[in-house]
Amino acid sequence: MSVSVTLMVTIDKVYHRYSGNVVVLGEEIIKTVLKNAGLTEKEAEIYIFLAKHNPLKSTEIAKLIKKDKAQIFRILKGLQAKGFVETTLEFPTRYMVVPFETILESVVKAKKEEVAFIEEAKKDLLAHLRKKSQAETSLEKFVLIKGRKRIYSKIFKIIQDTKYQLSIATTVPSLMRADRYGVFDAALNHPLRAQIHYRFLTELSKQNLNALKAFLKRMPKTSFNFKARNPDLSVRLFPIMITRDNEEILFFTATPKADKLEKDDLCLSTNCKALVQAFTAVFDDLWRNSTDIHEKILEIKTGKQSPKTFVFSDGEAAKKKYAETMQCAEEEIVLMTSSKGLIGYWKTMSIIKELTEKGVSVKIMAPIVGENLEAAEQLSKTCAVKHVPINYPEATIVDGKHFFQFKTPPADKEKHVLPPRFENIFYTDDFGYVEKMKNMLDDLWKNARAPSPVTVESILRKSRALSLPNDRRYPSYFEKLSGISFEERKQSEITTEKEILDKIIDTKKFLGENQPKDLMRLYGSMANAVIHPPDNFNLPDMVISVFHIEKHSALGEEDAMLIYLWLETPKGPAFVPVAYVGDNPKAQDIWKGWLAGTPAGQNVQLVKKDKLQIRIHGNTLFAGWTVPIPLLHSSLNLPPACLLIEGYGDVKTDTYNMFSPSGYRTEIERSGFEAFVTFFHPSSKYSGPGTDGFFARDYVATTYLPSTV
Repeated sequence: MSVSVTLMVTIDKVYHRYSGNVVVLGEEIIKTVLKNAGLTEKEAEIYIFLAKHNPLKSTEIAKLIKKDKAQIFRILKGLQAKGFVETTLEFPTRYMVVPFETILESVVKAKKEEVAFIEEAKKDLLAHLRKKSQAETSLEKFVLIKGRKRIYSKIFKIIQDTKYQLSIATTVPSLMRADRYGVFDAALNHPLRAQIHYRFLTELSKQNLNALKAFLKRMPKTSFNFKARNPDLSVRLFPIMITRDNEEILFFTATPKADKLEKDDLCLSTNCKALVQAFTAVFDDLWRNSTDIHEKILEIKTGKQSPKTFVFSDGEAAKKKYAETMQCAEEEIVLMTSSKGLIGYWKTMSIIKELTEKGVSVKIMAPIVGENLEAAEQLSKTCAVKHVPINYPEATIVDGKHFFQFKTPPADKEKHVLPPRFENIFYTDDFGYVEKMKNMLDDLWKNARAPSPVTVESILRKSRALSLPNDRRYPSYFEKLSGISFEERKQSEITTEKEILDKIIDTKKFLGENQPKDLMRLYGSMANAVIHPPDNFNLPDMVISVFHIEKHSALGEEDAMLIYLWLETPKGPAFVPVAYVGDNPKAQDIWKGWLAGTPAGQNVQLVKKDKLQIRIHGNTLFAGWTVPIPLLHSSLNLPPACLLIEGYGDVKTDTYNMFSPSGYRTEIERSGFEAFVTFFHPSSKYSGPGTDGFFARDYVATTYLPSTV
């Protein structure tokens, strides 16, 4: 009796004569043989199922085993391509298995030929692979991948190259879609599966609970590790990404709610060691603060509350939540506020007095200056008040369990409204996050000073800014500091978003004609990000302006960054431009002229296009650089890192004139969003709503040369 006929009769027992003895093969043994012959787990299952029945159509198979039709069709095509399944000539097509003994003979023959070929070409093959591997690993790449097919192709390549650890952060629908595309099959059939640590991080809610439970039942219990975070967490705390062996990352620019991979979807891939280590550190941090998937399922079933993290869009709801949390305080409240915020707390001192009378410890930190000195002295009679330098975000921690962070208002509104302000408040009760913020504020409290008349003079000196060496003071620049202005247009001249888009269209026409020599126009996108570098950088606070100039602009396409440091100047601390980095040789002279008289004027750097990459997708801008950027002198460098700038809220427009110290005048027209800024570096991760930025999605700049100003 042939093995294939026996399979069609009953798969539980297959008889195969070997050395005169009868060997009974169970279904699991047959499945193992099929997998060793090159089939995946699902392909082996479909082959065995089809062997039990007469020839069937793909729709009939899908219906009988209750699987997705598209998935069954893909598996059958794979079996046909591998020579395990044949089709009939009728329509619709029916499928039947190739005799098992025929398959085994073909596999044995192919393996023998393969071994013979490898033995013959082994020396040349090993030498070639060694040479190729050395060449590839020596190059750092930064690649933008667009479209579903290319993205999945890259994912399969990453799985294939994995040696010891693969980490994926994604959504539940994306997990199930990856299963249909064979991603988990590829991982299960990896030759090094036993030594690879697979980590899958996702979100979980009541809406996707049943779907995820069904998905987990299909997954091997020992091969994969799954953890879950709460879906209320924002994109900044839950990036969609894949990391491999601390050697390569794939970072998706889409938000977690964008569950479908469409033609226009984008992801960024790089093997730059600095960036890979940064993203791996981000994943590790998320992994540590997440819960085992089965524990999270149990939490949802039993109604146990998960930690919450979100931004309040409703100011009244935020105010109510803040007041309720403060009133429920039992042990300690720590407040970080601004100089005006201290006055606000003084005017509502009765609330603080109520809290302290019931035994709650209240600590307030703020910049203490002349205008709020009286407020500080009066508050000190009720609670503890200390001075800290300016530039810290306003925040409140209640009992080490609740964390609020307040958005800094625009300068024109700051004089009219006293903090705290409740628009776009960031809130979390995630224990790990709150603990980190509390440790940071506790450290600041230890180093802060209590106000007293004796220390007021030293407080007002503002000595935090970095001083320049005597030979680098650029007196001509500092003499003109008061002349550098950002002059806003009159109210009647404020531009709408549509007018800015029309201006971009006009700019393209303008640049297509003979443009005047006394002015030039650029258009594209730009962003400003305020960064507080980690201590090991040995750098003061900085502002990074990022530019993505379109190719039809006067000087052509360019990706560029202008970096400002918070420095001590004869007129007081200020953000001073110290370095310009761009990839367009044609723009170098213009930037040198525009920045003349500033430290950046003597530090205009040209980099290759693969060393500085800026990408924009929707309301998100990604900037990454793979080389250190020299700043004031050799001891000050900005190491390789990347920025993620995410616009949020309503579109805002503004227009203003900018005057440079060297005589250039630039008219700026832009529309965009206030933005969250995330700074990634191997040794640190700075992210969250405390770092404010602005993302100008549409940007037009008209620069008049000094001779015409």
